[in-house]
Amino acid sequence: MDATQVEALARQLLDGQLELERFVQTVAQPTMAAFAEVTLDLDRRRRCGFPEVVYGEGKSVETLIAIFQRLGEHDMAVLATRVSAEKAQILSGRFSDGRYNPLARTFRIPAPSEDETVKPPRVGRVALISAGSSDLPVAEEARETLDWMNVEVTTIHDVGVAGPHRLPAHLPKLQDLDAVVVVAGMEGALPSVVGGYVDCPVVAVPTSVGYGAAFDGVAALLGMLNSCASNVTVVNIDSGFKGAYIAGLIASRRQSK
Repeated sequence: MDATQVEALARQLLDGQLELERFVQTVAQPTMAAFAEVTLDLDRRRRCGFPEVVYGEGKSVETLIAIFQRLGEHDMAVLATRVSAEKAQILSGRFSDGRYNPLARTFRIPAPSEDETVKPPRVGRVALISAGSSDLPVAEEARETLDWMNVEVTTIHDVGVAGPHRLPAHLPKLQDLDAVVVVAGMEGALPSVVGGYVDCPVVAVPTSVGYGAAFDGVAALLGMLNSCASNVTVVNIDSGFKGAYIAGLIASRRQSK
């Protein structure tokens, strides 16, 4: 922490807005943990609201175990994305409370202080919409992310524009939302349609689903970037985590006001 942050905490302590124990824990807590080839950000939850998320692809099982252990020591819930089934099998043997979603390729571990029998109230409301069943892996990554962020999620699947009558049947579920995440491949038209029905931000996630001219999701990405719906914004191809994280931040901040 820099001098300005310490001074702000000290003023909160003097004003009675911060307990002494919390002040000491915050000031004394290390902000980084460097080991092997990893420099882990331990201060991100305080700065950004949520702990660091682990990108599993390209990391060895030994590295993932070391990261998970260090996050657990600091009472942080683990979310790792792009974890292969082979790695997950080893991780599940090492962390008995870990949970692997093979479709999403996510691995999650609750914080050590988390009581599984007492669920905290959900924060905000986000709808997660996918165009087709081929988009489910990306949609599931998004759902796992929102669940990790403790955001209430309403899922609506297989309502792409090839059958435009399917979406209106779900319109009652799209009321009073903080944000919507729309996952779609092919030509990527669904976010524009959804955007015309809701009064909140729509985070569009293009997927690499589609035939040759889809260019592994580039066609969907460009279609979403050119959306005529003013409330649509776009993240990278197959980035279910990123789309959900942005929607989760919107929901969390709106509910904290």
